[in-house]
Amino acid sequence: MPVAIITGASKGLGRALARALAARGWDLVLDARTAEALKETAAAVASYGTRVEAITGDVTDPVHRAELVAAAGRLGGCDLLVNNASALGAEPLVRLERLPLDGLRRALEVNVVAALGLVQEALPLLRGARAGAVITVSSDAAAEAYGTWGGYGASKAALDQLGAVLGVEEPGIAVWAVDPGDMATDLYAAAVPDDGDPRPDPGGVAPAFVRLLDERPASGRYGASALLGVRR
Repeated sequence: MPVAIITGASKGLGRALARALAARGWDLVLDARTAEALKETAAAVASYGTRVEAITGDVTDPVHRAELVAAAGRLGGCDLLVNNASALGAEPLVRLERLPLDGLRRALEVNVVAALGLVQEALPLLRGARAGAVITVSSDAAAEAYGTWGGYGASKAALDQLGAVLGVEEPGIAVWAVDPGDMATDLYAAAVPDDGDPRPDPGGVAPAFVRLLDERPASGRYGASALLGVRR
């Protein structure tokens, strides 16, 4: 069975991706900082009959990253790494003039530094996979200028660039940055708590990621709406 590592997997998009892959027979290594929520997700995913390793921790911790990759190795390797864990930098989001620099550092550490660290740790397994792939979860804020989204958007833009270079340096591994669009997640609610507009459920976005795995297009940046054929 193929094996995937998914960070930030206890809820939202990470949980939706875990369920989608489990339904297709993938074995999974799941990460999150909240033990109880991760335990609930692992139980739900295991109901598909897949093997699940749920490891609580912070992706900024190199020991934790090594644990995730070691767990994948025990399951047979690593065919897919999904860097989904994210930090906003401020909750709710604020203008750059008020953005705490420690918050920006946290966003860069989680969204960029830790993501690259996990890629580095997993590369030997990804190179050894029959069809290794890395997915980094991006944002339209990485490419467009939206007020209050500057710190988060800058971190995702940096992640996009790392992914683009990785795709050039590792031609044997598919590297996809995916903009899932706005979703009804705790992250979005923390970013814009007063936004009353309904947002799509992450479960409806997960098929876009599955399509990448099925069709394996060239490394690059993709929008979930385009992958799903949805007009926005």
